[in-house]
Amino acid sequence: MKQALMVVLAVFGLAGGVAAQKSAPLTLVQTITLPATITGNLDHFGIDVPGHRLFLAADAAHAVLVIDLQSGTLVHTITGLGQPRAVLYRPDLGSLYIIDGETGEVKVYDGTSYRSVTSTRRSLVKSAVPLMPNADAIGYDPESKLLYVDSSGPDPKKKTSLFNMVDTSSGYKGTDMEIDGDALGAMALETEGPLIYVNNTAKHEVDVIDREKWAIVAKWPVTMGQDNVAMALDEGAHRLFVGCRNGQIVVFNTENGQEIKALPIDAGVDDLAFDSLSRRLYAACGGAKGAVDVYQEGEGDQFKSLGHVTTGPDARDGELAPDLHRYFVSVPAHATDPAKVLVFSIN
Repeated sequence: MKQALMVVLAVFGLAGGVAAQKSAPLTLVQTITLPATITGNLDHFGIDVPGHRLFLAADAAHAVLVIDLQSGTLVHTITGLGQPRAVLYRPDLGSLYIIDGETGEVKVYDGTSYRSVTSTRRSLVKSAVPLMPNADAIGYDPESKLLYVDSSGPDPKKKTSLFNMVDTSSGYKGTDMEIDGDALGAMALETEGPLIYVNNTAKHEVDVIDREKWAIVAKWPVTMGQDNVAMALDEGAHRLFVGCRNGQIVVFNTENGQEIKALPIDAGVDDLAFDSLSRRLYAACGGAKGAVDVYQEGEGDQFKSLGHVTTGPDARDGELAPDLHRYFVSVPAHATDPAKVLVFSIN
């Protein structure tokens, strides 16, 4: 009888473990180990969904890494960069746009040869569009093909930042918009409206920019969290998510600019992503152990925590690819452990 009871408990325990595993929001399906030469900070991803390629800005290594997602291997390294901060890929042109924070440029590369684009190419005028030093966060409008870039405190004598627009089809650069505060973070763009929401980290606020008027039209104080750097948008529900490094996601109502609530997450967030189909919110946090916090958005501003998935020390940058059913996290090299990219399946 005792042995039979133990078998039954083991079976139910196993079943419970399987059920718990299936209920987790993310399942690690692959670990892509990077070369030992890739040390120091890793920054944001870019992605080529049709071509199954992932681009990783390894700013401390002064390079952008090109990873083939089908084979799970590093297939190319774009070198000769200062501090690559962000990457955009345009599949219709086959062009790669890299934000170099050190030189203050948008550098353009051919997405096949990975060579710098020259002025002889019909689709682009310049191989590099000059901005300002400390160019960092980007936002892209796939309809207009406009790339928005912020530069934090490019002039050390002034406590201001710059916000700009680059036409990725022509290389045309718009007029600099000066913003009070010398540290800007991530941004989020409306698709049905003209607004861009920008984290003004220095002023502890969200600056709302009308891109048609090219002017700041509102400023929303962030009081429920500290060090606001990351951002995601649920445009349909009029909700803006602001990730704060002290361990909060502050939820705003974009119709009135009011804070609604703060969702607890791990410390050190750097990336937020919202999936409009599943209504799930992903926060990549680079705390002591590193983790991804996942929330399910419900009706009436109800948010349910779906789990806390450990990643690795300082793993604070992620990339959501709903079409591929994947979520990617970069983990910098730590002690004897090499840098890596963790590939999660979205459950």
